[in-house]
Amino acid sequence: MVVLQDICKDYYQGKMTTKVLKNVSLEIQEGEYVAIMGPSGSGKTTLMNIIGCLDSPTSGHYFLDGEDVASLSENKMAVIRNKKIGFIFQSFYLLAKNNAIDNVALPLLYGGMKKSKRRALAKEALEKVGLSDRMNYKPSQLSGGQCQRVAIARAIAGNPRILLADEPTGSLDSASGRAIMELFRQLHEEGATIIMITHSPNVASWADRTIQLFDGEVTSEHDGEADNLSDTLGEGGEQR
Repeated sequence: MVVLQDICKDYYQGKMTTKVLKNVSLEIQEGEYVAIMGPSGSGKTTLMNIIGCLDSPTSGHYFLDGEDVASLSENKMAVIRNKKIGFIFQSFYLLAKNNAIDNVALPLLYGGMKKSKRRALAKEALEKVGLSDRMNYKPSQLSGGQCQRVAIARAIAGNPRILLADEPTGSLDSASGRAIMELFRQLHEEGATIIMITHSPNVASWADRTIQLFDGEVTSEHDGEADNLSDTLGEGGEQR
């Protein structure tokens, strides 16, 4: 489903060039659960932005479902973001004035879906993440874990091909983080393709495969042994 070939990303400031990604090549199959792991500054967020069609590489090719998206226009990339990719961020990015169901339905509105259908899909997604009794609550009335569940419902409501999660437990306590990772495992077992960005080995252990980035390069890949987060996890899924 995802094929990256010799992806490079450079940033320029005056005469200075910073090479963030250096000839990154990898493949992710449909139905996989993959963690992309690395320390701060490794390039994992830049790689996530390219996979999510939020940014374009300086060179190389990115194929999504066989289509080379690296050279597409911004309008075409926006369509891909809306139709094929569900985003889950550490900071939730929920609209404070909107209740849960309206937050979940918003991307469907941008996609041109009729109100009755988008509200039905938003309701179904909230029920799936266990928030059937919180549909009319605003973010300020929800816990951090509940806000992340709303964000996950928003990501899955349009039935995207890929769920792209950036540090999904980073703002949560250990119990909420464990519940979110259990929800990710359930979604994967139902067929979702999940690409998760993390710097935590404990969070990455939930994935079936881990890709390690360091200084903008893929340094290793290995199959993981998905397991429950242990009771030794602290805030954001980090080990105490």
